[in-house]
Amino acid sequence: MTIRVGIIGASPDRGWAARAHIPALRALDAFEITAVGTSRTESAQKAARLFDVPHAFTDPGELAAHPDVDLVVITVKVPAHDTLVRAALDAGKHVFSEWPLTRTTAEAEALVALSKNVRNFVGLQARYAPAVAHARELIANGDIGRVTSVNVYAALTKGAGTSLPGWTTYTLDKDNGAGTLEVAGGHHLDAVEFMTSPIAEVSARLSIQRPSYTVEETGEQITVTSPDQVALTGALSSGAVLSAHVHYAKTTDPQTRIEISGTEGDLTIVSSGPGAAMGLQLGELRLLGGGLADGTRTEIAIPERHLWVPEGAEATEVANVARFYRHLGDDIEQGVHSVPDFEAGVRVHRVLDAVRESAATGTRRPVQGS
Repeated sequence: MTIRVGIIGASPDRGWAARAHIPALRALDAFEITAVGTSRTESAQKAARLFDVPHAFTDPGELAAHPDVDLVVITVKVPAHDTLVRAALDAGKHVFSEWPLTRTTAEAEALVALSKNVRNFVGLQARYAPAVAHARELIANGDIGRVTSVNVYAALTKGAGTSLPGWTTYTLDKDNGAGTLEVAGGHHLDAVEFMTSPIAEVSARLSIQRPSYTVEETGEQITVTSPDQVALTGALSSGAVLSAHVHYAKTTDPQTRIEISGTEGDLTIVSSGPGAAMGLQLGELRLLGGGLADGTRTEIAIPERHLWVPEGAEATEVANVARFYRHLGDDIEQGVHSVPDFEAGVRVHRVLDAVRESAATGTRRPVQGS
């Protein structure tokens, strides 16, 4: 079975679709890109020519309703996700929305209620990073005993200078739901839950340390309202202690490091290679471990089943997306549910709500549904 894909947000000039989704889909025999959509006729037609796709659209409803489209993929700015997902659902098509799923938890919950009759997916691709997937297995198998603590440190480079390109400045407005907390925080905290257990409660602080930026193309000054520093402590439902610091604008040595300690050993995930500055969901990761026997930490070999990536999708930004799509295709073909769906997205939104509420009130806050 070939799954025919229509991509909304397939800009021919830049964007996440061109960088990751299109090369990932092209590398997988189970998928065929049959339609692209952008907001302007000229760019839609240019994208269709550039990516060798038969159909170009400016109306998302028409793309979703086209008989040559089975799966609608949404890779545009977060504020538009709700409307575009609804267009796909109205057409009765499977739908994959990039993370963040929506601006708010209420929007995400509404989409869950509307999507009961179609397969739906959300782009939490850090789960398919080989080091993350294998760490989850080792923890589930009891290799480090009972998890006692998780420490997350993610220091990323975005915004390290005084200016930003215009296309990315929308992330500086908290109302758009695409800032440090939502993107980097969401991916890292979802990975923690995926590997260990749900986050039960948090005590958090949010801060804006870079209050303004200059738009590179125009010189306009933009005031920042979305936090660039996220610091929290908390507890997992298992009782383990959680500590996390996620921030942008790291000027030197950007990196991600997650340490998971257990009663019989520990695991450490560390970023490496050219993707170290981009976060857990994008960068290359190493997995280290140690036990009680000698107290030393060594690199853990990751099984081939996690390392697999199709030919042509080996690039850092593409690999985890390709692994995600491989499992997505299996889910559709086999009628199983292994890939994170809209309900998984709602779960992450609720974790982020607890972080915001704690920071706003100065109190420890439970995570809804934990």
